[in-house]
Amino acid sequence: MILPIIAYGDSILRNVSKEIDRMFPNLDEFIANMYETMYATNGVGIAAPQLGIPARLFVIDSREMYNKDGIEGQGLKQIFINPEIINETGQNWEYEEGCLSIPGIRENVRRRPTIKVRFTNENWEDQTTEFDGYTARVIQHENDHLDGVLFIDKISPLKKQLIRGKLMEIQRGWVKVDYRMRFAR
Repeated sequence: MILPIIAYGDSILRNVSKEIDRMFPNLDEFIANMYETMYATNGVGIAAPQLGIPARLFVIDSREMYNKDGIEGQGLKQIFINPEIINETGQNWEYEEGCLSIPGIRENVRRRPTIKVRFTNENWEDQTTEFDGYTARVIQHENDHLDGVLFIDKISPLKKQLIRGKLMEIQRGWVKVDYRMRFAR
């Protein structure tokens, strides 16, 4: 089932999400809905808070980024339960990011290119894995959602001031998108 995306301005996007355990209700169904929603909105990642659930959970599929842009590498389709980025290395690099919760706005964000992440996979197996390049960036972006951080928090104050009007329009629901959104009341 395709779920509505929570729009900028809703407080759930600013809250720190809670860890989950095996008792999380209907986890398999929710994960399937996350993927279906992500694909329907042409996203490469989606975090549970963007769907109104304050859980430390996100899914990614960065394979299309590599296929579409002709970038060397394969990308990755993965579920991350209770992730923790334990190390970030390399020289910061800029890349234009956007967000399903902040439609129509894209800005360059600086992130480190290599990360080590501790997480649990869909089989409840603990993993510690290193990721790099675009896949690392997608993971960093989605993991930020779990901590109440948005990509616009990582841009300069001047750029944020320049997009302030657009952010207010999103917050008020004055934005047209190709997918369902839920706006703050």
